[in-house]
Amino acid sequence: MKLVMPRFDNAQVLVVGDLMLDRYWHGATSRISPEAPVPVVKVDQREDRPGGAANVALNITALGAGVSLVGIVGKDEAGQALQQQLESARVNCQFCLSESEPTITKLRVLSRHQQLIRLDFEEPFAVDYSAQLEQQVAALLENVSALILSDYNKGTLSDSQALIKAARAAKVPVLVDPKGSDFARYRGATLLTPNLSEFEAVVGHCATEQELITKAQLLVSELDLEALLVTRSEQGMTLIKPGQNEVHFPARAREVFDVTGAGDTVISTLATALAAGQSLEVATGLANIAASIVVGKLGTAAISAPELRRAVNEEHGYERGVVSDEQLLIALEDARASGEKIVFTNGCFDILHAGHVGYLAQARAQGDRLVLAINDDSSVKRLKGEGRPINPVERRKAVLAGLEAVDWVVSFAEDTPERLLQQVRPEVLVKGGDYGLDEVVGGEFVKTYGGEVRVLSFLDNCSTTAIVEKIQAGEEG
Repeated sequence: MKLVMPRFDNAQVLVVGDLMLDRYWHGATSRISPEAPVPVVKVDQREDRPGGAANVALNITALGAGVSLVGIVGKDEAGQALQQQLESARVNCQFCLSESEPTITKLRVLSRHQQLIRLDFEEPFAVDYSAQLEQQVAALLENVSALILSDYNKGTLSDSQALIKAARAAKVPVLVDPKGSDFARYRGATLLTPNLSEFEAVVGHCATEQELITKAQLLVSELDLEALLVTRSEQGMTLIKPGQNEVHFPARAREVFDVTGAGDTVISTLATALAAGQSLEVATGLANIAASIVVGKLGTAAISAPELRRAVNEEHGYERGVVSDEQLLIALEDARASGEKIVFTNGCFDILHAGHVGYLAQARAQGDRLVLAINDDSSVKRLKGEGRPINPVERRKAVLAGLEAVDWVVSFAEDTPERLLQQVRPEVLVKGGDYGLDEVVGGEFVKTYGGEVRVLSFLDNCSTTAIVEKIQAGEEG
């Protein structure tokens, strides 16, 4: 299965669930308290992050999709801080305000990247908010393509059945990140995403792979689900659909720094990809890659669309090498999101020689990434005459892509690369040879948006035409 990075900007997702504020207090420790045998932390940095269902929403908007968020917060400073952070990240917040219970807050005190203690501020909801939540969800369903129920067993989703039925009536798929051992309350959902511990708490221990699959198929049938995704940490993920063979997604080998929020990342990526029109299998593949990224970060963290796209491109070898125009523009978007300067050069590069290699190394040194555009075969023939090119365009691209200095190789059919230049808009346009700056094709365009034009020299006595003429002379002699 080949993964593709969908257009997330047209996707709209609704998230309903338990809202939390994750607070991190960082500081140095240099002594033990005289009052008790505990370290004294001098707090010098405070950080707030949306947690629970709020982190799911943050992940969705980070991918570039639209998201609405429904949940319960207290009328307090923590609730205001949570809403402010989310709205600044373009999350449409539709909160129920509690007069009596506080916003669920988890305060972590850390020193030297080690968590020393966690303090939880939360109370069970004394008021039944089910009717209010159902009304808010009903008003939002017609404008979304996926619904996530993010359950942390804090009471927000005490009547999840009403929400599932409303979504299914509106033909909106429902994805549930479940908690507890009673999965019956999620009956009729499109997809459940339990981790292995949560799954075994419901069906019992699975001693073998076959036992896991058999029990998963039974659970899908009993709960009238369309699919079940069991996330299995270092063993990857297993997708089970009724009447079909399971699909296993192996874990990506990355250093695991913190698994906090990994489940949020999985379900948010899944739902966003489904809302963008992808199949469940492709959406799961994307979620698997997203999870491998987020476990390398500290605490609850959202991954961005460029991060995910770059990882997908690495999966298929698009991080560098031969690309199409469309693949090039996607790769450039990611490179610029990372603050990288793009250098552009072009030519025929028919027979690669030392002059080319030296020139391309110099060109690459002008920035962070080098785009090499080469004339296709018909273009070379028009420029160089009959008998050229010696090497067809696919061979030329393959050889050039193998050079360390070259990031991306793309071909063009016109006599000049002006059309491609207008799409790429490089920060630096480089040309080799004895050109004046005003003679470089596309130079005037690059200058219009503040780009630079530079002319570099080829190594002496290196010329493709001279090499071809020497070979021909040898053959005639």
